[in-house]
Amino acid sequence: MKRARLEQFRQAAYEYLGRAKDATFELTDAILLTKNIYCLAELSLSPVFRRKWPSIYEALQDSRPQRQKLMQLYIKQILTEKRPLLAGDHTNWSRPDAVKLKEKTYEHSGTSIAGNKPITVGQGYSTIAWIPENEGSWALPLRHERITSAESPISKAIWQLKQVCKYLRVRPISLWDSEYGCAPFVLKTANIPADILVKMRSP
Repeated sequence: MKRARLEQFRQAAYEYLGRAKDATFELTDAILLTKNIYCLAELSLSPVFRRKWPSIYEALQDSRPQRQKLMQLYIKQILTEKRPLLAGDHTNWSRPDAVKLKEKTYEHSGTSIAGNKPITVGQGYSTIAWIPENEGSWALPLRHERITSAESPISKAIWQLKQVCKYLRVRPISLWDSEYGCAPFVLKTANIPADILVKMRSP
């Protein structure tokens, strides 16, 4: 029964990958099964990636996943016996030397050098994930998207939480770090059917 359910899930996910779905699907399996990745081309050495290494770049260039349908597929896997636990966060991809990279923004970045400002230049990403286990590090990202220069981490997180809660059958508990402990986030999530727990900054 479990195997049949897994096969059904994988087939549905495959159909939502758009163009170059075969290479993209095998690339996904390679990422999941490769413990350490030092460069993108290494994924072509995975036994589950049955193509040559240029197909990796072709998959990334041509694939247009249907994100909304994939999110709905993921949400269907969430158990309803108890309230789901969600976690949201904002991370940066530091690319200060990528001169031609589009939509670069200033991002927060921790620094160990005294006197340096904790910022970098690159792109920001917002993620909201389902945390199914009380222990361990396994999580299922429901939405993982770039924060454009016209958006903020707060506005993106609010939009993502709305999208997820629209399809959940049980009111979730959502966890957020201190970046979201501000009035705009609290006020604009007040009407979203989710209970929100935010870490506050020290006074």
